[in-house]
Amino acid sequence: MKEVVIKNIMLSIRNNTDYTEQKLNEIKYGLESLYLTLTKIGVIYVISIILRTYKELSLIFLFYGILRLTGFGIHAKSTKECWIASLLVFVPFPYLLKLIVIPKYINIILSLIGTMLLLIYSPADTVKRPLIHKKKRIMYKVITTLLANIYTVIVIFTKNNILSNTLTFSIILEMAMVLPISYKLFGLTYNNYLNYKERRIN
Repeated sequence: MKEVVIKNIMLSIRNNTDYTEQKLNEIKYGLESLYLTLTKIGVIYVISIILRTYKELSLIFLFYGILRLTGFGIHAKSTKECWIASLLVFVPFPYLLKLIVIPKYINIILSLIGTMLLLIYSPADTVKRPLIHKKKRIMYKVITTLLANIYTVIVIFTKNNILSNTLTFSIILEMAMVLPISYKLFGLTYNNYLNYKERRIN
């Protein structure tokens, strides 16, 4: 199904534009990512409706998604790995965060640790999307850290347990996505912009 949809879209783009092959490949990659994301979110939301955790899931998608926009981080090597990882994270955790009452000081400590590590290690790029511009890397780092600080302030002052849990979890999840050890565990290269620069020099 995916191949048919993307093939028809790409055929239409080829026939109606004069894009280079490189540009067309970039568009195709983007379409594949979008298709995978929409399909995955749809399935996870169906499960969350059954489990009655769609509100918690929506909060996690919102808060984590905002951090992910500028913090970036690891991507699975294959569609299968992406599905497995997404199901393991976004199905059980919203359910747990809804049920478990975590002491405020624990959430605050975890949020502060996560924010500190995001300051150190974000943004983290991938082989397919190396962050080659230094100014942009600095900008992304500042925005990501600022957002995590805002989340932490909300965690400190909110009396809503679910809001506190989902904000803290979003910080910790994004932190895990940018740590060098996470890249190492999944067999991925870290600081890919350095390799890109080396290739350009050679």
